[in-house]
Amino acid sequence: MVEELQIRIAHDLPTLPTLIYLPGLHGDWTVVGNFRRALNGRVRFVEITYPRTLTWSLDDYAAAVEQALAEKGIHRGWLLGESFSSQVVWPIAARNNFSVEGVILIGGFARHPWLWAVRLAEWITAHAPHSLLKFFFFLYAKTARLRFRNSPETQAEIKEFVARRTRLDLQAIRHRLQLIARNDPRDLARDARLPVFGLTGFIDPIVPWLFARRWLQRNCPALREYKVVWHADHNVLSTAPRISAEQVLRWMGR
Repeated sequence: MVEELQIRIAHDLPTLPTLIYLPGLHGDWTVVGNFRRALNGRVRFVEITYPRTLTWSLDDYAAAVEQALAEKGIHRGWLLGESFSSQVVWPIAARNNFSVEGVILIGGFARHPWLWAVRLAEWITAHAPHSLLKFFFFLYAKTARLRFRNSPETQAEIKEFVARRTRLDLQAIRHRLQLIARNDPRDLARDARLPVFGLTGFIDPIVPWLFARRWLQRNCPALREYKVVWHADHNVLSTAPRISAEQVLRWMGR
């Protein structure tokens, strides 16, 4: 059964600026808790969890996000597009159905620099035994639990992250990889007129930031700044939450 898109809001005050988190390939909010806490109530923080759909296009993702925000009375804000969701952010920004105040790409890109790696990841999710993939998620969780052993909230979020990695979830991840491989939003990035920023961790084999940044610097006139956090990895919001929060708030003018 494929659930519907979910949305939750922290510090739901209309007087605060709105920051909307769109998740990475995993598709949910289970790894953004450290960043949320680091924001410390200075923005209205909206979090999205995608359904485990095997049929949606990227335009479908964009339309579903817009509809969910409208149902909550949210019609303007900043988009925080993590990794996969950088591909969802571009059509939202171009469609003008939602008033985008700015775009912040987290480990994001226009066209993925290494399509061969995307297709390899797609092949692995299709052919590797589910038990093996679960084992890798277990290793990730073990490492994260050691890193955040003094944070009960983070421990609970890691447990939820692992529990959500079902067979259907992995099929949905494979579908998202297929969308990335087929998508080419470079014209949308070239035509963007709202402020665009980039934030990533230095240790990132998933999206090689050197190539992603170079293309944006040369071809996206709206790019204002691109920041690399040297001791963080692809999941920079979780591995460097305080630095990430302060950087994002500065870009938002907070």
